Amino acid sequence: MAYILKDGQGSLFKNEKKTSDNHPNARGELMIEGVLYEVAAWTKQGSKGPFQSLSVKRKEGNGGNAQERIKPVEKSRYDDPFDEPF
Repeated sequence: MAYILKDGQGSLFKNEKKTSDNHPNARGELMIEGVLYEVAAWTKQGSKGPFQSLSVKRKEGNGGNAQERIKPVEKSRYDDPFDEPF
C-alpha cells in the first residue's frame, strides 16, 4: 500500500542523486491545506553548530491526482456547538 500524506505532514529522504554541494542533502514532500509542496534540505554549519536549511515550493500539477491534491473539508458554522446560528 502506498503512503499517502495527510494534511500538515511531510517526509524527507536522503538525496541519492546529489553530485555537488549545491544539491540538497534531502528531498521530500509536504501537504498543507490539501496542496502538495516539494521540500529540499541542506545541512549547513552555523556558529551554534550544524542546522538544516529548507526550501519549499508548490509542486507542479497539483490537482490531477488525489495524492497531489486533497480538498480540505469545508466546515459548517453549525459544526461548533458553541456557535449560535444567526
